[in-house]
Amino acid sequence: MIEDDASPVSAKEATRLFAEWKTAPALVLAVSGGPDSVALMWLAARWRRALRRGPELMAITVDHGLRREAAREAGDVKRLANALGMTHRTVRWIGVKPKSGLPAAARAARYRLLAKAARARGASHILTAHTRDDQAETFLMRMARGSGIAGLAAMARESAREGAILARPFLDIPKSRLIATLEKAKIAYADDPTNRDVSLTRPRLRALMPALADEGCDARNLARLASRLARANTALELLADGAERYLALRDSEPERSGFNAKAFAALSEEIRVRLLLRAINRVGHEGPAELGKVEALLAALDRAAEGNGAPEGRILLKQTLAGALVMLRSDRIGIEPAPPRRQRKG
Repeated sequence: MIEDDASPVSAKEATRLFAEWKTAPALVLAVSGGPDSVALMWLAARWRRALRRGPELMAITVDHGLRREAAREAGDVKRLANALGMTHRTVRWIGVKPKSGLPAAARAARYRLLAKAARARGASHILTAHTRDDQAETFLMRMARGSGIAGLAAMARESAREGAILARPFLDIPKSRLIATLEKAKIAYADDPTNRDVSLTRPRLRALMPALADEGCDARNLARLASRLARANTALELLADGAERYLALRDSEPERSGFNAKAFAALSEEIRVRLLLRAINRVGHEGPAELGKVEALLAALDRAAEGNGAPEGRILLKQTLAGALVMLRSDRIGIEPAPPRRQRKG
C-alpha cells in the first residue's frame, strides 16, 4: 500500500496500533471533536470490542472556553461516545485567559486537565490523536526556534506530561487516512476554524506544507527525519550516561554536584553540553535551562580554562543560570543552587 494514500485504517491495523496498551486498566482518550480525535475514539472503541478483556475507555473533551461552538461540539462527542459504549466527560478551562501566548497556555491547560481526569479514573495512559502531519509541523516549529537534537526529535510515541503518560498511536498515520476512516463509517466530525487561522504559528506552517512537499519536504520525509533524530538523541543520551558515571569515578568531591575540570574538558562538546544541562536542571530552581544559554556557558568555561596555570582552587569563572551557580576553579567545575534573587523594591 502507498504510504500517503487515503485508504481507511482497517480493523487489523487498528489492532496493531493499540496493541501495546491492551493490558492497561483504563485509557483516557483526548477527543476534541475534530476528525483526528473522533477517528481515535472510533478506532479505539472497535479495537476494544474485539478484546475479551481490555482497558476501560473514557473520552475526555476539554472546553477551553475560547469558542462558542465548543459546548455543542462536546455534546456531539458525548453522544458518539455513548453510542460506542464508552463514558464521556467534558472538562473546562476556567479562569482568566492570557492575552499573549494563548496557544501554549491552552495546550498546558489541556494536558493538566487530561492528566487530572486520568488520575481520577485510574487510567495509565492518555491517548492523543497526533498524526504524521502534526509530527512534521512540530519538527518545523522547533527547527524555526533553533532547537537542538532532542527538540528536533519532535513527539515520541510515549512521553511523560503532568505526571501522566501521553500515548500517540497515530504518529505514523497521515491525517488523510483518518478522514477516510470516518467517511467510510459515515461518522461526522467538527471543523475548528482556528486550524486555519494564519495569525497562529502552526496554521501558517501548515499552509506552507504543499510548497515544501513540492521540494521533497513532505510530511512523510519530515517525520522520518524526526524519527532518525530521535534515534540519534537516544544514542547520545546513553553516551552522556556513561560520561556521567566516568566523571563520578574521577571526582574528588563526590558529595557535591560538579565535575573534575580536566576530565570534563576531555569529553566531546555535545556530551559536555548535555552534562551541564543535566547538572544545572538538577540543582537550579528557576525552571529548565535554555539550550542556547548552556552552550554559551560552556564556551565561557572553555575560554576561562584556556592556558590555566592558576593555583589549585582559584575561581576562574562564576556565573548563574536557571537558578544554579556554576563556578570554575582550576581543578573543578562546581554547580550548586544559586542564592535567591533579591526582590526589587517598588
